[in-house]
Amino acid sequence: MKLTEPTIDLKQLNALALAYMGDAVLDMYIRYHLLAQGKVRPNRLHQEATKFVSAKAQAAVVHRMIEAQFFTEAEVAIIKRGRNAKSGTIPKNTDANTYRYATALEALLGYLYLQNDGKRMDEILMEMIVIVENNIQEG
Repeated sequence: MKLTEPTIDLKQLNALALAYMGDAVLDMYIRYHLLAQGKVRPNRLHQEATKFVSAKAQAAVVHRMIEAQFFTEAEVAIIKRGRNAKSGTIPKNTDANTYRYATALEALLGYLYLQNDGKRMDEILMEMIVIVENNIQEG
């Protein structure tokens, strides 16, 4: 869903701009996933969504997927760009390293969205959902 044509080369966006877009994409996918499961109570939706979109969950997913060699070389390069970006502020409830890896995942999702690579975005987000849900059941 894009209403206007870009006036810049989206491949050249800085990692934090990619993460900005990726954060919104991740939020939308997770919200859809929860609603599709029949979870419709607002407070419960927020609690469930947090399990997926927290910096801690995102960082854990990135680490697990890197270990499993799930990402392509090009995707790893974007992840590294996102991880190394200097955001200036880090939320109080997380450490800097965790936040960097969460930003890395968001940067990758933002990049894929802007490149219209919905198929790969779906693959990554489906794997993320499996990883998070399995950790919830195990933990």
